[in-house]
Amino acid sequence: MGRLKGKTVLITGASSGLGVEMARQAAQEGASLILLARRLDRLKKVKEEIGRTLPVDIQIHSVDVSRKEEVEYVFGQIIEKVPAIDILVNNAGFGVFNEAHEAKWEETEAMFKVNVLGLIACTQMVIPHMKARRSGHIINIASQAGKMATPKSSIYAATKHAVLGYTNSLRMELARDGVHVTAVNPGPIATEFFTTADPSGSYARSVERWMLKPEQVAREVIRAMGTQKREINLPRWMNAGSILHTLFPGTVERLGRKAFFKK
Repeated sequence: MGRLKGKTVLITGASSGLGVEMARQAAQEGASLILLARRLDRLKKVKEEIGRTLPVDIQIHSVDVSRKEEVEYVFGQIIEKVPAIDILVNNAGFGVFNEAHEAKWEETEAMFKVNVLGLIACTQMVIPHMKARRSGHIINIASQAGKMATPKSSIYAATKHAVLGYTNSLRMELARDGVHVTAVNPGPIATEFFTTADPSGSYARSVERWMLKPEQVAREVIRAMGTQKREINLPRWMNAGSILHTLFPGTVERLGRKAFFKK
């Protein structure tokens, strides 16, 4: 077994895509898993698949993170039975790509409830216990969209800007308590995310040549577990673009206009 043996890792949004891959790789490193998602049937399949080859403890729970009462109930049940949640990975999230004036209010509200408020609700449930133990690691899956917003993703980018702001503040607050906080900022990942975000498939096709694989992103997240790493930024060239945009916003927006509108 690997370096996570004896650690309990809780992952939200664990029924597909990056969540499944992080669960698989954490199990390979010996972690006990607590997997959360809305779709219990898919969580059962993930548990069965991982358990078939890896002798690790796996708990699964159905929860809609946009519903605070569900989060409080499920986390309450978990905390009663588990000695400690060593690592929380806030991975649940989704996006819908369209122009700002076309954004449906129900989709806007849902994105903020899942991507931001759900993440905060889950985090608030573990903070007191991590502080009491003076140990723990919170990993928030944000996005390069949280560092540089582009057209046709105004609402999604706003949620990820909120996640980064929350994460950066939280990191400073909890550092004195021995709890570490990491932001993960990936570019496009080849997952089911685009089924909802881009039903036409046009954006996914246009960025296919440099789309990240979930295995690649998961590998970096697993490596960071239990460390004091501040951020994970993938791909590195895209993060360089975000830095340039911070320094020279007008120039980057002008030069990148055509590429930005490929969504």
